[in-house]
Amino acid sequence: MTPIGVIESDYPDKFGIPRQPGLATAARACLVLTPPFDDPLAVRGLETFSHLWLTFVFHQSPPRWTPLVRPPRLGGNAKVGVFASRSTHRPNRLGLSLVELLEIDTRRGVRLRLSGADLVHGTPVLDIKPYLPWAESHPEARAGFAPAAPSRLPVDFSPATEATLAERPDGDSLRELIRQVLAQDPRPAYRTGAESRTYGVRLRDLDVRFRAVADGADSIRLRVVEIVSVRGA
Repeated sequence: MTPIGVIESDYPDKFGIPRQPGLATAARACLVLTPPFDDPLAVRGLETFSHLWLTFVFHQSPPRWTPLVRPPRLGGNAKVGVFASRSTHRPNRLGLSLVELLEIDTRRGVRLRLSGADLVHGTPVLDIKPYLPWAESHPEARAGFAPAAPSRLPVDFSPATEATLAERPDGDSLRELIRQVLAQDPRPAYRTGAESRTYGVRLRDLDVRFRAVADGADSIRLRVVEIVSVRGA
């Protein structure tokens, strides 16, 4: 297999990336086609499609697999077969992601601007195929142990982090990206309650640090407590 391009995205690190595409629409991503696949003729007509399938490599996952995995949707405890999951630990480390195509830039090579991508920066892409809703959308299909989108937690920001965002030209989009990513609770699946531990997730050129705090008797919210620039990002 020869990669046809590489992803540039808001996710420098795999921790915190939404576990499915389309869950964080505020995330910016671009697929940059590499020679010889960066010929504009190769994407002629692609602009007439709104969504694309990307086949890619989980390049940050170790080259090993196990027959049983622990899906986060099941709390990280119950095991299912790897082929009954979307685990990154697969025999060939292949991933499939449905993304929205926003723009095609052919001024210098080919760059596809995308929305809803769930891919870490630097991901090698092996293929592109247009999405056909009449063939590939089946609302009546069974979804096994993931019958609906994951629930979302409320997210708030400390005054200091709000001030940091206000100073950035991309502050509004960054705030929404942080909210969409953290609302899915990127902590390990077995961490479900409030805790004093501070977690960090890399987004764009920042380390976003947050805690799970009590939000009433039986619920929590995630609070952004610090936003730190990552030097050299």
